[in-house]
Amino acid sequence: MLSRVAESIYWMMRYIERAENMARLIDVNLTLTLDLPEETESQWRAVVTTTGDIIAFDAVYPKVTSDAVIEFLVFDEENPNSVYRCLRAARENARSVREVISSEVWEQINQFYLMITNTRYRSALDAPSEFFQQVRLSSHLIEGVINATMSHGESWHFARLGRLLERGEQTARLLDTKYFLLLPSPEYVGSTVDDIQWSAVLRSASAFEMYRKRHGRVEPHRVVEFLLLNRLFPRSTHYCVIQADESLHQISGAPVGSFHNAGERELGRLRGEFAFSEASDIIKGGLHEYLDLLQTKFSRVGMGIQETFFGLRPAATDDTTTPAADE
Repeated sequence: MLSRVAESIYWMMRYIERAENMARLIDVNLTLTLDLPEETESQWRAVVTTTGDIIAFDAVYPKVTSDAVIEFLVFDEENPNSVYRCLRAARENARSVREVISSEVWEQINQFYLMITNTRYRSALDAPSEFFQQVRLSSHLIEGVINATMSHGESWHFARLGRLLERGEQTARLLDTKYFLLLPSPEYVGSTVDDIQWSAVLRSASAFEMYRKRHGRVEPHRVVEFLLLNRLFPRSTHYCVIQADESLHQISGAPVGSFHNAGERELGRLRGEFAFSEASDIIKGGLHEYLDLLQTKFSRVGMGIQETFFGLRPAATDDTTTPAADE
């Protein structure tokens, strides 16, 4: 497979997954506004801080409000992580590899993009929960169409690899919202507000029902275990790492448990760490610090994959980590 084609498919799915997870981050706060007595600025600032866009946000918006955050993270054309920009990039990548993906995949991605561009900002605010639910469902539909209409060869594995790496990292970011939500008010730890926030985090990952079936009562250390370390739940970070590692080895042809390139080495290290980690140790050492370091490790995995499979560029080009389709 051509490096250009593999890179476009990989980033196509990363962008779609990123758009979905951005919708999930916003939706968790919308849920909290219904359950908590009053909406606070810190509650919405936590969302933008978690995405890493708080400096760019403050440069444009003088005050943190729900309307401003939704506009910035969903429709802003200058924010590279907004839902609109992610879908525009995904569509451009899909268009460049139409000879590889199925026509059904192209049609669904195009419909997803048109849904966002045809949605007026105010109409989205009139029924925000329904809008973000549609974003999630559209992403799920694309995933299902890819699984059902594409041969499960190299192209499919690159798509799966991109989606799982993005999902695993974004689940960690989603969990990190708890740190930023409670940072200004440590007295809430262990209170009813704390329980509501943990439940909202589970719901935002579509994990609430599966968590309750397994553990029943919402307890912080069990939520951390379920979203980070569970091997069976498809949105847990550990599950994503396991499945991404298997797809990466299918692409390279190396046996699972060995490594022939930097991406396999970094992903194998991460998989081994998860296999022998416990939630109690993570919380004891500092959940936020652990999640912050985890995102750095995901970046190393991404850089290893980029250098191994997509790094063949002209000598004058030094940008090997940013996909060219959205420049």
